[in-house]
Amino acid sequence: MIEYLYVGMLITAIVLVYFAIKQYYNSKELIATGIKTKAKVIDLIQISDDDGYTYKPVFEYTDKNNHLITFKSEISSSPAPYNVGDIVNIVYDPNSEDRKVISFWGLYRWTIILLVIASPLLIIGGGYLLYTRG
Repeated sequence: MIEYLYVGMLITAIVLVYFAIKQYYNSKELIATGIKTKAKVIDLIQISDDDGYTYKPVFEYTDKNNHLITFKSEISSSPAPYNVGDIVNIVYDPNSEDRKVISFWGLYRWTIILLVIASPLLIIGGGYLLYTRG
């Protein structure tokens, strides 16, 4: 019975690794084919949570068709990651809503999070199955 738990951990880890790799290649493709530009931080939205407040930046940029685009960051943090008026580099896909801040965390956030969750599951589930089969 306990073996099913470890098999489940291993399968979950493999699925998470698959999606992490998919996210990595999505970011890589966006960097290769997307349009790079500069965005200005126009606002910091204050979000209340159990630990106090976090701040979510709102960016504004002009796309290749000279339209002014405004978007909110997916991430909020405390302290605020930017100040109003800061200029950041972004990359966007003109054919979709995909846009990211060009930074390590901005581009590879989901890849890292998924791999952090998958790693112990892979080690525990895979290690147990290797140990019992060996």
